[in-house]
Amino acid sequence: MSIELPRGWLLIWITFAIFTLNAHNSEGRTHFHKKRNSHGPYIGSPVPQPPAYPTPSPPDSGDLGDPSSDGHIFDVRSYGATGDGSTDDTKAFMSAWKAACAVESAILLVPSDYIFMITSTIFSGPCKPGLVFKVDGVLMPPDGPNSWPDSDSKKQWLVFYRLNGMTLGGSGVVEGNGEKWWDLPCKPHRGPHGSTLHGPCDSPALIRFFMSSNLVVRDLRVQNSPQFHVKFDGCSHIFIENVSINSPALSPNTDGIHIENSKSIFISNCFISNGDDCISIGPGCSAVDIENVTCGPSHGISIGSLGVHNSQACVSNVTVRNAVIRNSDNGVRIKTWQGGMGSVTGITFDTVLMENVRNCIIIDQYYCLSKACLNQTSAVFVSDVSYMNVKGTYDVRSPPIHFACSDTIPCANITMSEVELLPAQGEMVDDPFCWNAYGALQTLTIPPITCLQDGSPQSLSERSAYDC
Repeated sequence: MSIELPRGWLLIWITFAIFTLNAHNSEGRTHFHKKRNSHGPYIGSPVPQPPAYPTPSPPDSGDLGDPSSDGHIFDVRSYGATGDGSTDDTKAFMSAWKAACAVESAILLVPSDYIFMITSTIFSGPCKPGLVFKVDGVLMPPDGPNSWPDSDSKKQWLVFYRLNGMTLGGSGVVEGNGEKWWDLPCKPHRGPHGSTLHGPCDSPALIRFFMSSNLVVRDLRVQNSPQFHVKFDGCSHIFIENVSINSPALSPNTDGIHIENSKSIFISNCFISNGDDCISIGPGCSAVDIENVTCGPSHGISIGSLGVHNSQACVSNVTVRNAVIRNSDNGVRIKTWQGGMGSVTGITFDTVLMENVRNCIIIDQYYCLSKACLNQTSAVFVSDVSYMNVKGTYDVRSPPIHFACSDTIPCANITMSEVELLPAQGEMVDDPFCWNAYGALQTLTIPPITCLQDGSPQSLSERSAYDC
């Protein structure tokens, strides 16, 4: 038996069904939002998506707020800042900070359409919860060493100290005015034949967070730093998202994001192009997650250097996932000095795309800035390092895989799976380098790697001696 519906009711039913299906599909898909930037292709688009992992949520202070509607706005112009790009607005910023620090959920506003110049400044806490430092205009230091006040530190510029639950962000730019610092005679390659010359060398890190926790840095452009762009020291629970960092490829010591003595760090959806390490992880770091980051040109993502001057260095539980590294001197690197102590353990590089990268995969336990370093028996113990789904092209001037481990303390438990690296141009370098490195190949690699030794080194029967 059949039932005929009036044509009008039939059209209504079909329209409802299509609407319901479309609504279901739009909610059921997983979207990877591509972000276009002015320096290259879509961020992350060439990289296959990894499995879903739990992503930590930012603290409640992550909301940058709407200055037009929020009543707790502390505009630096209201405290005497001129924003003409040449007047020293430091006192106005300090007054606005003092007022905002004392109010819960306050926004210190650096308004758009203005250029504010301030000298080396420490913004200290503790402050009331939910403080936002919102940069919508341009914020910059004095222009070079000769303009730097003699009484100010030449090692740091914008310092945030003893803060809990603060957000730094905005639609503006933190401009470092770094060019005159890069041209100091002491900088690498300023002298003949790649040497350095005598003279003052201190150069300020642009933004430094010190002894702080529950920090959010998001939706911000930082560029042309004299030295490190953003630095975290003695911090915990850090959330960095949608940050763009740019400086020229030959700007010396301009690490993008540097962390040391810090834990519980999440870095996501950042584009970094600079003259040194894209992200550098120093001693005392643990629980570091890096996802959807695009680097290049740069010196890659580095753990180290560690163990300088016979010091102890401890780094553990670092994951780099779904990253792109292009036109860089290094890809993913672990570097330690001879004579150090401690350990690097629990390191995972998962789904990394290389594009024309020199030294794509490198462990270097003979790191040295000159030819005068002597061989030493002590070393930082490197173990439990995993490379999964690392693919792309390499610069043939160096082997794409390089494991140079200590003579006396071998690298242990290196695992490799789905590693496929082809020459960007020229003939394949099919001879990866290994020295005293132990581990396992879960799949065949391209180029083939036969120098990785099976099993565990007998000399490491007492692993507890290297624990941190």
